[in-house]
Amino acid sequence: MEYIIEAEGIVLRYGDFVAVDGVDVKVKEGEIFGLLGPNGAGKTTSVKVLTTMMRPTAGRIVINSVDTQNDTVKARSMIGVVQQHYAMDMDISVRENIISRAVLHKIPYKTAKVRMMELCEAIGLTPYLDKKGNELSGGWKKKTAIVCALMHDPKILFLDEPTTGLDTQSRHMLWDIVRIFNKRGATIFLTTHYMDEAEALCDRISIINKGKIIDTGTPQELCQSIGKFTVEYDSEDGKRKYSFFHNRESAKQFFDTVSERNPIMRGTHLEDVFLEKTGRLDITSLEGVLDGTD
Repeated sequence: MEYIIEAEGIVLRYGDFVAVDGVDVKVKEGEIFGLLGPNGAGKTTSVKVLTTMMRPTAGRIVINSVDTQNDTVKARSMIGVVQQHYAMDMDISVRENIISRAVLHKIPYKTAKVRMMELCEAIGLTPYLDKKGNELSGGWKKKTAIVCALMHDPKILFLDEPTTGLDTQSRHMLWDIVRIFNKRGATIFLTTHYMDEAEALCDRISIINKGKIIDTGTPQELCQSIGKFTVEYDSEDGKRKYSFFHNRESAKQFFDTVSERNPIMRGTHLEDVFLEKTGRLDITSLEGVLDGTD
């Protein structure tokens, strides 16, 4: 089987508002797949639909050959989900949180204890097992949530903006955890609005904006789609401009024509792709305020 997740034509409406608009997603078994988009683009809603927490208005989702509408229980048994907000009881210990999650999956206590220790050892959570949830930092709460999601040994781990609100050290710690479990065989589906996170972790990425998938590919393929080289320079009105080129020679020729405008020639970044595909914010309406005329 090439794809472990296949979603076709997914639509989710709230009355007249379309939150997810004809989304197609195919994730290969064993890869780290990223759904990259700005805030409000439909990332979290897409995850809720893919993980059966919400029923789509239209479309079809297959998880490891199981149609989620025909056999929701079996589909759920193959996925683990770590949501943006900590889904743990803050008044009990990390150990109790993890074991209670195992109980929900009807895992025998002896089996759950062995599994818990294996997972906690793998990500360094063991020293914190007897601490209560409200005694943990954001990074350790997220680690606990990941162990809870992995207790039933799912084939796919969904991470919805896993590093939002974390400091730099905790973010990189979570990146290493994602890599560890991917190398151990888990397929990872993560959403993010951080370009560096998507570039650092993902084998392939879909960019979503206003509920629609607008492009999919490896980070390298996405960068090459707009041009391998970028020249950024100052425009006459003081704004920073960007031009993209598929070869160094063309970029250098253009660079020479804007040599008086503080130019920089560099390789294209995923952030460039993101801004070109989703649109840059227009500050024209603010210019009067900025120059004191309003």
